[in-house]
Amino acid sequence: MDAIHLEGIELRARIGVSEGERAAPQRLSVSITLWPVAGFDELEDQVAKAVDYAAVCDMVRSLVAAQTDKLIETLAGAIASHLLATFPIARVRVEVRKFILPDVDHVAVVLTRERPAGA
Repeated sequence: MDAIHLEGIELRARIGVSEGERAAPQRLSVSITLWPVAGFDELEDQVAKAVDYAAVCDMVRSLVAAQTDKLIETLAGAIASHLLATFPIARVRVEVRKFILPDVDHVAVVLTRERPAGA
């Protein structure tokens, strides 16, 4: 299957278990792989048939800015659900990285979701 990959969308979000952790925005990095409904050979070099990955980035930024989740797992799920509902994609993989633990490069969650059959 053909895929589009967006690596390392840098974001700031109020996220964390404690109120203190959510008090100030923290750095997150989100990577997304999208499997479009239409294969690349079906696009016929027409932009209107393609997934607008700039719009994907804008949507992710807006969604994350509006969220105040405790868990990055919850945030990743919200991103995946919104992408599947908004764009012509059959499957999405979302990785959210959080830079919170000392002596650890990052903590990440990864999930893959698919468009429900018939949707």
